[in-house]
Amino acid sequence: VQLVESGGGSVQAGGSLRLSCATSGGSYSRYCMAWFRQAPGKEREGVANIDSDGIADYADSVKGRSTVSQDNAKNTLYLQMNSLKPEDTAMYLCAAARPRSGGYCYPPYEFNYWGQGTQVTVS
Repeated sequence: VQLVESGGGSVQAGGSLRLSCATSGGSYSRYCMAWFRQAPGKEREGVANIDSDGIADYADSVKGRSTVSQDNAKNTLYLQMNSLKPEDTAMYLCAAARPRSGGYCYPPYEFNYWGQGTQVTVS
């Protein structure tokens, strides 16, 4: 499966961005997906994911400022980020995991597929 992120950019603190991750290919009609980010010199951090019931999980650092959603018809994952802070500056990566039996997505996940990332810079 191929993952292609878009929507990153440079914004001022307090601004908003909407990231997208389009998926294509693969053996499954739907993959379990999540957003991660990695800042220079820091470890990769899980940002948000969403399960088959539509329940989202967020890192404490973005909770209340971000919304993750998934359009299954378009095989696209989104991340709406508001009230951006300089500490949100990072490469944002989309990841995909194979679904469980029956095509369901519930944690824990094993993310085997990664996109190239989209850069978010907040100043």
